Amino acid sequence: MYNNDAFLIAHSLRELDFCQLMEIYEQSNRQAGQDDYPHLPESQQLLMAEQDVYTYLSDCFFRDPNAYYAVLAPEGRYRAAVRLEPYRDGYLLAALETAPESRRKGYGFNLLKQVIAFLAGTDCSKIYAHIDKKNIASLALHSACGFCKISELYSDKAF
Repeated sequence: MYNNDAFLIAHSLRELDFCQLMEIYEQSNRQAGQDDYPHLPESQQLLMAEQDVYTYLSDCFFRDPNAYYAVLAPEGRYRAAVRLEPYRDGYLLAALETAPESRRKGYGFNLLKQVIAFLAGTDCSKIYAHIDKKNIASLALHSACGFCKISELYSDKAF
């Protein structure tokens, strides 16, 4: 694990504090639990969604030796996190989130800047992010970090 006090790069699930990681993703996991487990009580929906994340990370994501999880953790407290997945000729930043109480305080910006610096030290040639066009905050953050739009995808299919 790479660690510069506040910036962590994990190569495996055991290098992460899973409970702190899930605190960052609590809102997303609550929504996923409602979507995926509507028949369960609300208290169990979150637990099931978190178990799904754990299973994905252990059985899929970290099976790739070139996959990383980046976390910004000043004073040991997880504030923002993002997955770095090999993609095309570079890396895809996925599941970038900041803990609700830490939003609008620069943690997401600092995390992205650290990730960009980290990847600059590898053989990575490009960094990608897929962002919903309605996610204005994420679009602004990525733009502030030097990202530019290369395509916009539309779908007229309802799911």
